[in-house]
Amino acid sequence: MKTIDPSSVRLRATVAATLVVAVALGAITVVLVVVLRGSLTGSADAEASRRAGIAVQAVKGGITAEAMPAQPLVATRELVTRTETLFITDPDVFIAQTADPPLADWAPVDSYAVAGERLTTAEGGATMLYARVPLTGTEQALQTLNGVLLPGVPALLVLVAAMTWFSLGRALAPVAAIRAKLAHITARDLHERVPIPRSRDEIAALATTVNDTLDRLEASVETHKTFVADAAHELRSPIATLRARLELAEPSELTAEALTDVARLQSLAADLLLLARLDAGEPARTTDVDLGQVAMEESLRIGRPPELDLDLDIEPDVVVRGARGHLDRLVTNLVDNALRHASTRVLVRVRTDGDRAVLQVHDDGPGIPPEQRETVFDRFTRLDEARARDAGGAGLGLSIARDIALLHGGTLTAEDGGFVAIFPATH
Repeated sequence: MKTIDPSSVRLRATVAATLVVAVALGAITVVLVVVLRGSLTGSADAEASRRAGIAVQAVKGGITAEAMPAQPLVATRELVTRTETLFITDPDVFIAQTADPPLADWAPVDSYAVAGERLTTAEGGATMLYARVPLTGTEQALQTLNGVLLPGVPALLVLVAAMTWFSLGRALAPVAAIRAKLAHITARDLHERVPIPRSRDEIAALATTVNDTLDRLEASVETHKTFVADAAHELRSPIATLRARLELAEPSELTAEALTDVARLQSLAADLLLLARLDAGEPARTTDVDLGQVAMEESLRIGRPPELDLDLDIEPDVVVRGARGHLDRLVTNLVDNALRHASTRVLVRVRTDGDRAVLQVHDDGPGIPPEQRETVFDRFTRLDEARARDAGGAGLGLSIARDIALLHGGTLTAEDGGFVAIFPATH
C-alpha cells in the first residue's frame, strides 16, 4: 500500500482547503442558528403582543370570553368591575394586579413568548394583561435544522476533502510524471525528454523549461565528451613518441622516473578515451563470453607482488553476453585495485546464482567504509588511505568498471572485503 507523504503539496492543500471550508461552514452554521432563533422568537413575541392587544380590547369592550378568540376553555379567571364581572377563559391570557406578576409557572421563559398590555378599568383601577405564545414551533424548527446540519456538515467536509484530493491528484499528475522521468535520466539518457501536458498552464511551462534545460545540458555534455575524446586521442601520439625517445635515451635515474610518469600519462589518456567512448554509448561487438575464463586469464596476467597470494575460485561455463575487451578491462581494474590494497591475499570468484553470473573480487586489506562505498565509483576519486598507500592510478579504474558493468546490463557494487559484479547469464 502506497504511503502518503505528510509533506506533500497534495495532502497539505487538501487539509488547508478542508479546514477553510470547515471554519466557513462553522461560522455560517452559528449565524444561521442564531438568526433563525432570533427570527422565530421575534415572531412569537409579535404574536404574543397581538394577542394581548386583542384581549385588552375585548375586556374594554365588555366582551365575554366566549366572544374572544381563545383556546379551548381550561381555566377561569375573573375581573370584577363595578358594573359586571368578566370571565377570562383563555388559558393563554393572564390578568395580574401588579406590574411584576408571578408568571414563572404560567409561562416559563424557555417555553413561551410573553407580551403584556396595561389595562385600565372604568373605575380607574390599573392591571396588567399578559398573553403567551408557545415556542414549540421555534424549537421544532431548530431541531429540524440541527438534524440537517449535524450529519450534513461533516458529509460536506468529506466531499470537499475528496474532491480537493482528486482534483489536486489530476492537476499534479503531470508533475509526478516529470519527476519520474527526470529520476531516470542519466548522463547516458540526455536525449530523453519529460512529457509536456496538453494543458497550457504553469506545469506545461515547467515541463517546457525542463526540456529546454535538458537540451542545453545535452549540448554541453556532448561538447565535453567530444573535447575529452579528442584530447585523449591527440595525446596518445605525442606521449608514445616521448616514451620511445626516453626508452632510446641513455639510461639514468631521471629517464626511469620520466618513463614512469609517461606510462601513467599513457594509462590516463587510454582511460579518458575509453570513458569518452562509454559515455558516447558506442555499440560494442558482443558475443557469448566465458566470464570465468576472462577472470582467470586477466587475474594471472597482472603482475602481483610475491608476498601476496592470489586465489581463484572459478565455476566452469559461466557465460554472459558482452564485449570481451570490455570485460577484460573490468576484471583487470578490479583485480589491480585489490592487489594494490590487499595485505596478504586476493580472492577472485566466479559463480552462477540462478540466471545471474556473479564475479567477486575480495582482498584482506582495510576495506572501504560503508559511507564511502558509492563515492569510490566517482571519477577521479581516491580515498585518503588510498592516496597514502598508492602512488599510481588517477581514480578512474572503478568508474570505468562500473560503466562497463552497466553497459552489459549488470551492476557493480562495493561490499565488505571487496567488489561484486552481477550480469545476466546466458547459460
